[in-house]
Amino acid sequence: MQVSQQLAAQAVGQVLDGRNLSVVLETLFQHHRDITPQQRAASQDLAYGTLRFYARLETLLQQLLQHPLSDAFIHHLLLVSLYQLAYDKAGAHTVVNQAVLAAAKTRKTWAKGLVNAVLRNFLRQRDTLEQRLANNEAAQYSYPQWWINKLRQQYPEHWQSMLEAGNQHPPMTLRVNRRHGDTASYLESLQTSGLDARALDEQAIMLEHAVPVGRLPGFDAGRASVQDWGAQFAALELDVADGMRVLDACCAPGGKTGHVLELADVQMTAMDNDAQRLHRVRQNLDRLDLRANLVQGDAGNPEAWWDGVPYDRILADVPCTASGIVRRHVDIKWLRREQDIAAFAEQQRVILQGLWRLLAKGGKLLYATCSVFHEENHQQVSRFLQVQPDARLVPCKHSTLQLNQGQLLPGTEHDGFFYALLQKV
Repeated sequence: MQVSQQLAAQAVGQVLDGRNLSVVLETLFQHHRDITPQQRAASQDLAYGTLRFYARLETLLQQLLQHPLSDAFIHHLLLVSLYQLAYDKAGAHTVVNQAVLAAAKTRKTWAKGLVNAVLRNFLRQRDTLEQRLANNEAAQYSYPQWWINKLRQQYPEHWQSMLEAGNQHPPMTLRVNRRHGDTASYLESLQTSGLDARALDEQAIMLEHAVPVGRLPGFDAGRASVQDWGAQFAALELDVADGMRVLDACCAPGGKTGHVLELADVQMTAMDNDAQRLHRVRQNLDRLDLRANLVQGDAGNPEAWWDGVPYDRILADVPCTASGIVRRHVDIKWLRREQDIAAFAEQQRVILQGLWRLLAKGGKLLYATCSVFHEENHQQVSRFLQVQPDARLVPCKHSTLQLNQGQLLPGTEHDGFFYALLQKV
């Protein structure tokens, strides 16, 4: 446990300094190749959990400290340990002792005593400390205050449930490859493998408990892919048919690309601006035994890579704040700033305008984000329709999207996404 606490504390510190959690963890694990798979998994769980409830834990810690703590590692070690005491199943005595040992490794004479005193005081005063958080929204929901305020203003009936959904562990959802069988047969395979699951629709299956992909029957053979149910709506809403010329812009890591190719025999171009991420797209398509033309380029500057032949369908899965998928990417809450929304909105505007020129007359473009902020979604599409006279909004197919005008709110079965299907008339 001590090693996991140390690595998690280092990861939390680097994220709070502005780095991406996935990148941070991978770098740490590369520098600690001697750790066991169990220690690696525990480190990841502790880092994710601490960041998920960071605002709450930080507020609790400030109540327990008599003076500001200048040592960053000890500060983050205490946050990780408080997370364990408040949310983890580990025994309190073990958590405290291992944290003290981790502090001792810093060779700072004061560190052991401080860590021991803070954590034991938390155990003694926990009820009182937590009662003091009742009027602190940032601590209560563990989000930046600006984020809370924005959701309350934009979703007056749903903001609390949206915040709470973002703090839950995400479900593990599969997409059954219809080229290799149907959902019923795959459910039988899961049951035979001892995995409980239920169907969400004709292709989506949600597991009762998350498992490594190596335990999924036929995963390496392409029978199924891991993909959030909400993300699976994209290929279905795009309305593809055999023979169409299709562009998946900003395609990495290729989940939606593969889904479209599973649904129809199309001429697929998958474009992204990152060569390493395109390599991952290739790997995912190879596993599914599917083919696409992979192109590296900037979606906002298509003249640099487009061959001049219009597309029948375009999937514009644009860069965004990712505010709808925070339970999978807990660092987003602390890396994003309110002013980032305007910057993303401008980037989205440029991409949407650029890709529209590539669409054939009568063709359809699906604008998609994994955001819940109106500036990136409804407002973006409304502005586009005002300046683009040859564009019209096509109603969504899925009843949930119809009800919320294309906005999928995060919930127990899926993350938050936005979809708008635009046709060139």
